[in-house]
Amino acid sequence: MFDIGFPELMLVAIVGLLVIGPERLPEALRTLGLWLGRMRRSFTTVKTEVEKEIGMDEVRRQLHNEAVMDEMKRIERQVKDTAAAAAIEPPSTKPAAAKPSSGKPAEIKPTPAKPADKPDDG
Repeated sequence: MFDIGFPELMLVAIVGLLVIGPERLPEALRTLGLWLGRMRRSFTTVKTEVEKEIGMDEVRRQLHNEAVMDEMKRIERQVKDTAAAAAIEPPSTKPAAAKPSSGKPAEIKPTPAKPADKPDDG
């Protein structure tokens, strides 16, 4: 995330030692560690809450899909009942079957040719 190398960390440590002083540096580092820990816990808490919300969205979406499927089944039953009451067959959900073939290729019959006009020999 941050591109901080060893030389940069050494520079920060030297400046911190010069500005804060050797007596107060351990206390400052401890305070900095506490603040970083609190920030990390806060980010973890927010991340967990967001993941829970995302999970709740998935559950809501799944419940909505189930409700839609139940409605479709109810409508299908209603159509079938209406079709039975009207004494007609409901449209099948299967595609229409093609005519069974005998397995033989279709025969092509030649058409008779017209006789050509013959020239008179005589």
